Amino acid sequence: MCAWIPMRSWISQRTVEVEAEFLYTAKWKETNTPFEKRMDKYSQSSSLPHHLEIHWFSIINSCVTVLLLTGFLATILMRVLKNDFVKYAHDEESAEDQEETGWKYIHGDVFRFPEFKSLFAAVLGSGTQLFTLTVFIFILALVGVFYPYNRGALFTALVVIYALTSGIAGYTATSFYCQLEGTNWVRNLLLTGCLFCGPLFLTFCFLNTVAIAYKATAALPFGTIVVIVLIWTLVTSPLLVLGGIAGKNSKAEFQAPCRTTKYPREIPPLPWYRGTIPQMAMAGFLPFSAIYIELYYIFASVWGHRIYTIYSILFIVFIILLIVTAFITVALTYFQLAAEDHEWWWRSFLCGGSTGLFIYAYCLYYYYARSDMSGFMQTSFFFGYMACICYGFFLMLGTVGFRAALLFVRHIYRSVKCE
Repeated sequence: MCAWIPMRSWISQRTVEVEAEFLYTAKWKETNTPFEKRMDKYSQSSSLPHHLEIHWFSIINSCVTVLLLTGFLATILMRVLKNDFVKYAHDEESAEDQEETGWKYIHGDVFRFPEFKSLFAAVLGSGTQLFTLTVFIFILALVGVFYPYNRGALFTALVVIYALTSGIAGYTATSFYCQLEGTNWVRNLLLTGCLFCGPLFLTFCFLNTVAIAYKATAALPFGTIVVIVLIWTLVTSPLLVLGGIAGKNSKAEFQAPCRTTKYPREIPPLPWYRGTIPQMAMAGFLPFSAIYIELYYIFASVWGHRIYTIYSILFIVFIILLIVTAFITVALTYFQLAAEDHEWWWRSFLCGGSTGLFIYAYCLYYYYARSDMSGFMQTSFFFGYMACICYGFFLMLGTVGFRAALLFVRHIYRSVKCE
């Protein structure tokens, strides 16, 4: 079917009026493809051969990083630990009064509870919730729930799943806080509920105000905001409280293979590269190098017009990210303990979460070198929401790093005889 539609336009040039007529044609072709599948050929553009080559290169690069890292740990750590176990066993048999050195020397301090116990338990609770949220989102993406051109479905799933998993945050935070012999569990529960939602809410209020001032369609309508507030009030908060009560009543005890001494040992002077900031830089670089190629496509999909549908490859990269984060945190924790520095709790969390800082640094590169964004509104939206996303990655990966380090520390101290 063809349609010829005349369009009249008046063009003013100085004082002369010119009448111009524009014509266009539209051809309609009948198809047997169902409406739900008519955009598949466009959404599958990311599966074209030249795109798949780049994605597979990213996978190979990540796998090589994992193999090198695991090979390094298997060769160095296992050999060093084996020698440590033999040495400590020989010392116990030969001379009981021989002075201890290395990580065994601090066995009476390594399980000393960290400072700011309430905050530490809260970040672990929030990180566990965000990890659970990410896993559920990947499951929904892999089974084909998210339609590539309907981004609202992803945002809706994020809000709903975050609300439903708030009980996990409450249970994890309060249970661990009670294991650390904390007493004010109600304050810990409030801190857990506000740790991620608080900065996110403040950022949203500012950016939505900017969008309203610019009269942009990115501003959420009042009705949607009311629905989100009701979900947080009627679903998130009650589940958080129920999880906190369940965690308090779990009465779990912290499993420490060694007894903690009454007074802490003094930490010997350490070189500058063993400080927190250099260790975070080393810990965050390797996981970031395993995902940075895939980051461009994710950024181009979220902040650009590309379509990203290869969720299976993204899930593989996510698994590699978790593995590298856990292994590098374990390695740095061992070196810290070998230097007789027993304050590893916060260090392991910060080292694990430092990848989030590298991702935010990549935002600067993407904004200035790869994107065409400009103006106050686009800049504030990009850096504001990316700050919240990177903060979430910091909490999630920090939790993964600490859990891996905790398992490692428990294992090595359980394997030797500590008086």
